[in-house]
Amino acid sequence: MASDDRLGTYRGRRDFGRTREPSGQAVRTGGGAPRFVVQIHDARRMHFDFRLQAGDVLKSWSVPKGPSTDPGDKRLAVPTEDHPLDYEDFEGVIPQGEYGGGTVIVWDRGTYEPLSHDRRGRPVDFAKSLEGGHATFRLHGTKLRGEYALTRFRDGADGEEAWLLVRKGPARADGHGTPDPRRARSVRTGRTLAQVAAAGAGK
Repeated sequence: MASDDRLGTYRGRRDFGRTREPSGQAVRTGGGAPRFVVQIHDARRMHFDFRLQAGDVLKSWSVPKGPSTDPGDKRLAVPTEDHPLDYEDFEGVIPQGEYGGGTVIVWDRGTYEPLSHDRRGRPVDFAKSLEGGHATFRLHGTKLRGEYALTRFRDGADGEEAWLLVRKGPARADGHGTPDPRRARSVRTGRTLAQVAAAGAGK
């Protein structure tokens, strides 16, 4: 399916005359490892947005408590609409009245390695592993590093689709854990949510 079709829901929810979020019209080129980004979003409810590149879009989940470096923490992850690849760089204030109105910072970003295999040990296309409801991957970020898994435990047939985001293997002794979102700083600009909100209010 073309990215334009996959971004239909994303674009339909936004007025790009008001919000500075990317419309997804810009085409990214180049290869390399697929990207991931974790954004903190101070909207109606504070949450983390976890996004993994799958082809030419970012598959996205809202993670209320954020990703954890502790394998014992099973973090709820609720899927949201696909986002354009250039959303990885988005940081700023979404106007009130717009979908997701509030402040966004880029908490972490980097690349990831797909690790999903079939029963015979052969690599599985990452997008297909997500469609199947389970995908494993290794993050190479500034703050998040190591193997994680996303597993669907509710398919949405009788309500909201839901997944679990879990760190696999031993916890990192030097891990950052999940930060206090109010004190967390952007890996892109070093700013806090309050600083980004204040800068947005001044425009």
